[in-house]
Amino acid sequence: MTRIIAGGARGARLSVPGTGTRPTSDRVRESLFGALESMDALDGARVLDLYAGSGALGLEAWSRGAESVELVELSRPAATVAGRNAAVVAKALGTSTTAKVHQSAVHAFLTRTQGPFDLVFIDPPYDLDDAAMTADLVALTPVLSDDAVVVIERGKRATPPDLDAAGLDLLRSKTYGDTTLWWATPAM
Repeated sequence: MTRIIAGGARGARLSVPGTGTRPTSDRVRESLFGALESMDALDGARVLDLYAGSGALGLEAWSRGAESVELVELSRPAATVAGRNAAVVAKALGTSTTAKVHQSAVHAFLTRTQGPFDLVFIDPPYDLDDAAMTADLVALTPVLSDDAVVVIERGKRATPPDLDAAGLDLLRSKTYGDTTLWWATPAM
């Protein structure tokens, strides 16, 4: 179990898929969302959570004021859990609308979605190879708003994402234990 940390659904309990996912720690989420709030990147944002797992990152953004959230997860069991979690957060927020859950491969989803998205979380399995990560970033760029923020989470030993190939500029990066986050925005 994990919980929504802050916002309208604060304290809502989220289920975590039994296997195949690696939930972002509370410490990393707290720091990440503090940074996003200081950038004013949450209020009214259209959010895309790729490799969503339980959906905790996208749903935290929704709790803190995002307008809409789309969760993309290939694993059917994990997508089912994300859907249940979206319903829990919707109930806590007192809304009949819910986050959209897409049971799909990330790259396939990106080639058919319209966007635009203002905030994107990319938290792939640590074993995702660099070529696949770069291909996903390249496919993502056309569906970003002009001032979008993209947050990539990977193991600290992973090769940094190839932001140049995707037309993204690095805003900042930070390592927390075994996890590194990179914040990027579309290049001007």
